[in-house]
Amino acid sequence: MASDQDILHNLARDYALAWCSGNPQEVAGFYTRDGQIAVNHGEAQTGHAAVAELARDLHATFPDLDMSCDMMRKAGDHAIFVWTFEGHHSETKNHVVMRGWEEWELGPDYKVLSSRIWFDPAEYQRQIDRPAG
Repeated sequence: MASDQDILHNLARDYALAWCSGNPQEVAGFYTRDGQIAVNHGEAQTGHAAVAELARDLHATFPDLDMSCDMMRKAGDHAIFVWTFEGHHSETKNHVVMRGWEEWELGPDYKVLSSRIWFDPAEYQRQIDRPAG
């Protein structure tokens, strides 16, 4: 039987790989059927379709998206997934590197019940808008 730490390590690795896959349904598969996701104080979106739509939008914006897990911690049924993503913006072609994290509430099966995603939107926009060169 895998230890809690092994399960958490595998979850972090596989979740990052799902984001790199370009397949929004693969990302949504980490959430419960009625899982919620919210970004930077935004309204929570509910369900696999909402999670997949968020992933689809990010993949369209960064077709070469690469995400890595920088750290993963768990306390009870709460976890934090600290990430770095990078890729080239589809319109400006600028290379963007963003760091942030997700706060998760996990179910007993390690599926995400709710996720709150945090990153610096001003820095994100600055990297997208900066002049080429």
